[in-house]
Amino acid sequence: MSKIVMKFGGTSVADLERIRNVAKLVKREVSRGNQVAVVVSAMAGETNKLIGWCNEIAKAPGVNVPAIPDAREYDSVIASGEQVTAGLLAIALLAVEVKSRSWLGWQVPIKTTAIHGSARIIDIVPDEMNACLAQGEVAVVAGFQGVAPGNRVSTLGRGGSDTSAVALAAALKADICDIYTDVDGVYTTDPRITSRAHRLEKVAYEEMLEMASLGAKVLQTRSVEMAMVHRVPVRVLSTFAPENGGTLVCDEEDIVEKNPVTGIAYTRDEAKITLLRVPDQPGVAAAIFGPLADAGVNVDMIVQNISEDGRRTDLTFTVPRAELDRALEAVRKAAPQIGYKDLISDAKVAKVSIIGIGMRAHPGVAQTMFKTLAEKGINIQVISTSEIKVSVLIPEDYVELAVRALHSAYDLDAA
Repeated sequence: MSKIVMKFGGTSVADLERIRNVAKLVKREVSRGNQVAVVVSAMAGETNKLIGWCNEIAKAPGVNVPAIPDAREYDSVIASGEQVTAGLLAIALLAVEVKSRSWLGWQVPIKTTAIHGSARIIDIVPDEMNACLAQGEVAVVAGFQGVAPGNRVSTLGRGGSDTSAVALAAALKADICDIYTDVDGVYTTDPRITSRAHRLEKVAYEEMLEMASLGAKVLQTRSVEMAMVHRVPVRVLSTFAPENGGTLVCDEEDIVEKNPVTGIAYTRDEAKITLLRVPDQPGVAAAIFGPLADAGVNVDMIVQNISEDGRRTDLTFTVPRAELDRALEAVRKAAPQIGYKDLISDAKVAKVSIIGIGMRAHPGVAQTMFKTLAEKGINIQVISTSEIKVSVLIPEDYVELAVRALHSAYDLDAA
């Protein structure tokens, strides 16, 4: 007998027929003698609808100006989407003679911080749930939510149901956490860009974390972090083709053959800012990035040119494209403290990354990347590296060409 956590996303529970299909998958695991807890998202589109209602009702009567709803009541409303799904799935399971009950975040309880809208999980106390599982009852848990201090409903932010599932698996000491979605695993790159992309049987936690943070949308970044910390094996499966086997996210030691590069990730959500003729002296970096942090702007890649005269230099960094205007405003306000001579921005850039734990043992991986892009006439604007990743900033128009070329260069094309 194994203890399993199964998580189903919004597309998997989009309507009643799909919820019935999920019930069949859960029943299959129960019939194998496994103890099963299920975490569900809201039905596809429901959360956006609830957010829209909150924003609309928060406006003053007769005033067509955006308003920010009370965060605590906002959480109370948008958490209801998962509550509906949990109840419906429990009913569907009972209809096929599977003992089950629904659980809300506060009933488990899943204790969180008081940062409504993006709370973090502090603790899960699954004693009562464990007792129910031991009696053969399926626990259907509303994902994305918990209970904050003061017994207020809290939510974990976008993609929070993945985090709920992994956290619950860690608390229950489950053997595995199966994430069911609309894709059948993690691929070497986006199959929409190259038909030669293929599904990976195993991916190390570190690799998946890099992929998730660099544009791969299969798993939410926080859920991968939690899986890595608690060493929870996570398997990505298709709700609609579970027989395909999926991809296992696991310890590096569980992967026998470590290729130099496991996958190619990309994101078009990039913008570049360059400050020209910045004083080359202590404290300037703090004068630049302090105001950006205060403005809530996430800075990613940073490169500083060598100062020829020891007095002034150029500095380039990237931010999410959606935060470009806010970043420019923050830098311009801080111009007197920074002392730069000119400011240039470019929103038509993209980041392409190669990822692989095998890089640690294979020299020349970065050189292959740079040579491949050069042969395709693609200019590299910024480079950043880590132990298992190399990222480059390139013109956005060359993203697909770069991904296809790198996919072939590292022998990732499917046979």
